[in-house]
Amino acid sequence: MKNIDSPVVDVLKKIIQFEKNTENPVFIQISQQITTAIQRGIMTKGTALPGTRVLSQALHIHRNTMVAVYEELASQGWVEIIPNKGTYVLIPEPKTATIKAIHESRNLTSEYAKTTGFKFQTSFHLAPIDELYNASLSINDGQPDLRLHPVHQFSKWYSASMKRKNLIAKWNKTTFYSNFEVQLANYLNATRGFKINPNNIMNTRSTEMSLYIISQLLLKNNDVVLVGDLSNYAANMIFQQVGSKIKTVKTDEFGLNIEQIEKLCKKEKIRCVYVCSNRHYPTTNSLSPKRRLQLLELANQYKFAIIEDDFDYDFQFVGTAKIPLASSDTNGQVIYLGKLGQSLFPSFQTGFVVAPKNLILEAKNYLKILDKQGDLIQEQMLSELIYEGEIHRLIKKNILIYEKRLEFLCQLLDQHFKDSITYKKPNGGLAIWLEFTQKISLVKLAEEALKLDLHLPKKILYQDKSVCAIRFGFGQLNEEELEIAIIKLKMAYIALSI
Repeated sequence: MKNIDSPVVDVLKKIIQFEKNTENPVFIQISQQITTAIQRGIMTKGTALPGTRVLSQALHIHRNTMVAVYEELASQGWVEIIPNKGTYVLIPEPKTATIKAIHESRNLTSEYAKTTGFKFQTSFHLAPIDELYNASLSINDGQPDLRLHPVHQFSKWYSASMKRKNLIAKWNKTTFYSNFEVQLANYLNATRGFKINPNNIMNTRSTEMSLYIISQLLLKNNDVVLVGDLSNYAANMIFQQVGSKIKTVKTDEFGLNIEQIEKLCKKEKIRCVYVCSNRHYPTTNSLSPKRRLQLLELANQYKFAIIEDDFDYDFQFVGTAKIPLASSDTNGQVIYLGKLGQSLFPSFQTGFVVAPKNLILEAKNYLKILDKQGDLIQEQMLSELIYEGEIHRLIKKNILIYEKRLEFLCQLLDQHFKDSITYKKPNGGLAIWLEFTQKISLVKLAEEALKLDLHLPKKILYQDKSVCAIRFGFGQLNEEELEIAIIKLKMAYIALSI
């Protein structure tokens, strides 16, 4: 037992401190402190570390914990464990030495190149989605409030998913569909009136990824895509990226003008129609039941595809949400895009595509290129939330909060913009369509608002000869923030008339 009083033991006893009731395991805490001691030169290369039994007694921990410490250090290259001899300190050679030598031999400057030394194709048609701004409040196009995410419960769900014994085995799955797609199919059948199987589903990272993959399959250069005259900027950019021709269709309080679509079909070949049937983006108007049936009939007659983007189906305040077009489609004309988990952190939200099996099979080939590994932990957790009914509880709980915020926003608008703005209270969703009664410059309004510490991004401003409106996202703001935002918006509006 003399080794327990050796100089190395004395040093380690002085520098090692740990807490047993923390999230960070004890063996990790100890290994990190020994690593630091080696880096600082307290223990040099070749130093013999005490045996696990000796050091565990000195630190008053279980021997297995000390074994785990040495194994952790060895895995990182800080020590070498020689059977029947002992454990010795190593100093890993820095990987940057060779790179530095090459760098100096070429007499290169330390400044990184500002431009490429080759040509590439610029995305001239892609408008920047995110803008840099310096403001404490920002209005978006209708995103959820991440502060409502159940952090405490989430940590439990995540931990439980990580501990599933079959998690690793799922990496080597050979089936066409996953357990998550089984649960998602059941969920969609129950909530959206579908009659689908797991092989009708592909889950992706986002709706934008879903639309990108579908566009690659569906569209070729100069194919005609019909969208609303007021439409989703992100979807339009994806269509342009493929090289398709975008043509606009008039929209009103009942959604897309189907008569205009029919006239266009008689003149030229239409490849697809993009529609948000539940709540049109950006106006929030729903496609009427009559027009839904007319659109399905036209799609079958002229053999064009319908891309139905149902991005906020879960946020329904009044009555029940209308079932998607896709649930009434018996001819395989509709490709349905949706989202799940919008009450969770963005990294645990998922997009999905519902379509006939032959299209899903091809779409998954593209998905393997873009995102081969997927996110098994996300899928595991969402599967359990669906199976146990937690996803329903989260949605219902948040809907009450968002509905209250919408009511408060409408009161603020009536109070501060009674004669200046008109709006139609939406039956759901996280945004409201505000139209100014007098035409003003929305760009200048945004400039005045920014002076007041309120950011109005370009993507929520809609202005032409006949339209002067804002898609005002309220979901991300609580009542106090909503009041501040509306007051500042009114002050910016008044500043334009001075």
